Formats: sequence, C-alpha cells, structure tokens
Amino acid sequence: MTDHHDNVPAVPAEQRAAMAAEEPIANPGLAPHTPRPTDVDEKAAKRAERQVATFFGLSMLCTVLFCVAYFALPIKDGNQKTFAGLGASNLALGLALGFALLFIGIGIIHWARKLMADVEIVEYRHPAASSPEDRAETLDQLSMGLEESGIGRRPLVRNTLFGALGLMGLPLIVGLRDLGPLPGDKLLHTFWRKGTRIVNDVTGMPIKPADVEIGQLVNAQPEGLVHVAEPREGVEYLEGVELQVEKAKSSIIMVRVEPDEITFSARSPENWQYNGIMVYSKICTHVGCPISLYEQQTHHVLCPCHQSTFDLTDGAKVLFGPAARPLPQLPITVDEEGFLVAQSDFHEPVGPSFWERDSA
Repeated sequence: MTDHHDNVPAVPAEQRAAMAAEEPIANPGLAPHTPRPTDVDEKAAKRAERQVATFFGLSMLCTVLFCVAYFALPIKDGNQKTFAGLGASNLALGLALGFALLFIGIGIIHWARKLMADVEIVEYRHPAASSPEDRAETLDQLSMGLEESGIGRRPLVRNTLFGALGLMGLPLIVGLRDLGPLPGDKLLHTFWRKGTRIVNDVTGMPIKPADVEIGQLVNAQPEGLVHVAEPREGVEYLEGVELQVEKAKSSIIMVRVEPDEITFSARSPENWQYNGIMVYSKICTHVGCPISLYEQQTHHVLCPCHQSTFDLTDGAKVLFGPAARPLPQLPITVDEEGFLVAQSDFHEPVGPSFWERDSA
C-alpha cells in the first residue's frame, strides 16, 4: 500500500502513533466554551446593544459637528481663527471627522465582541477549486453568519449603524465646496456692456467700420481686456486670473458682408448689425473651442475641434456638426466718435450648450 507515489511506502498505524507520542508539543485542542454575559443575560445583551447604538450615535453627532465647523469657522483669503496656536478650522474638522470614524470602529468592535455569535470555527485546508457543493455551503454559511450577527434581530444597532455610515457622506459633499467658488450667474454674462468698444485682440486699437473690409474676419475683444501703451481714461483694464476668465467668455469674431446677403430673423434682428458688419461669440457652442476658420465665399465659419459649421449670414445657425445651437450674436452700433461698440451684452449665454437657458 502506498500513499501518493509508488516509491513512497505507507507508514503503518503503529508507527504513526509512536511518532505522534514523540511530538514535543501536543495538540491542545479547543478550550471549553465559556458563554459571555450577553449570551445568557438578556438585560446585558440589551445594555450592550444600547452601548453600540450610542457609539454610532456619537459618530453621527461628530459628522454633524464637522459640517457645522466647516461653515462656522471659515477660512477667508488663506486666514483662519486659531486655537492654541493651531488653525481652528483645520483642528475642528480633523477632530470631528476623526472621532466620527473612531466611534464607528469602536461600535463595530463592541458589537462583534458582545453581541455577535461567539462560536469557534476550524477550517481545514481545501482545494483551490471549490466544488458546487462547497460553494453552496459557503453561501449557507454566509447566510448563517448574517443571521448570527443579529443585525436582523437588533434593529437599534442596524439602524444606528446605517445612520452613522450614511452621514459619513456629508463631509464629502460639504468638502466639494472647497473645489472652488460657486459660479453663480457668471456663466450667463460676459464683459460686454452698452457702449463697450470693440478692439483688435492683438493691438488693442478700437475699430471703425471703415477698418473692416468685405470678406474679412477680425478676432476682437472688448476694450479693457487688451492692454495698450496709452490706456483710455475711464476704461477698466483687468489683470491676472480675472482677465483670463473674462477673455475666455468675451472673445468675438467680426465679419463684414454685403448687407443684402444677410438673412434677418428674431435671433438676428437687422439692428444688431452695422452696414453688413456682424459680431458673434468666438466660443463654439459644442464644447467651447475657439472658432476662426472662415470660408469667405460661403460666409461659413468652422470649429477646428469637431467641425461644427455655422452660417454667419443667417444668425450663425448650425449647418453641420455636433453643436446644438447657433453662435450667440452681439448687437453692435457706433459711438459718437465713429468706433464700433456693443449695444449690450449677449442676449444668451456663450459657450457649450449645457449652459443654455431658455431663449428665442
């Protein structure tokens, strides 16, 4: 008789017994099971249940305190109140969130030690590939473990645990506020105002109608977003981040065609152009790419990113591509010195279509 290989002889039972007797450390086995107080005393179990629920309740309280501290101890311009030489906001937020997690951990440990089933289990090594019977047995054991945890029979523990874990999402939601200031209605307005001059986006020089030839496309900006050697008195010139933000929204393209080639409509009234000069947002209404590829013969302008095509003589309506709406048109006229100026801001939001509001 052999075990696994023909060249390995089997060990007789008497010899195995003798080898076992010579083992330096005998198998201790399992100690007799001693029931816990909560296993035999329902009052102790109820008391432990209340203790676990208290820890989960304290976690919920700390989560709420986190949210309160976030708004009660704000950090303004990088400055915050201090406590014992430490930033009060950071200290309060750290302690509140830390204790919220700590109380959840303590509650789960206390639950496991006092209320879950206290049964020793021995698992013998088994083949890596489980048989269908083993898998079925595993599912049965998981079901039994769920039952032994008492979560179904102890609604106070279950509900407070779910409450504590659910409230842990609040700090994440509150923390989203730190991603940056809320936009408010800034996406609905640009730097253009009534009387704002249209200037060349490179030289910053104001433009007169005679400076624009038929068939020409000019990239332009509102006066105040292009710095010049001699600033005009009474004009606000922006700097830094604010300048870049406003440029991203206020950039325009200006074209001139024969007036009789223009199709006027409710979206593009006749009084929004001046002697065949029309001004549109340079920002594509698909995903916001800058537009300036102009086809002079057809008066079509093309977005280089996804080939959205707009007809500038027909209110910049979409002819092709994924853009969902026409380019917003800027109403223009001339001032007392004969320079091209805006009549107002755009009448609809510029940029990608998901910022669109109801408009004609």
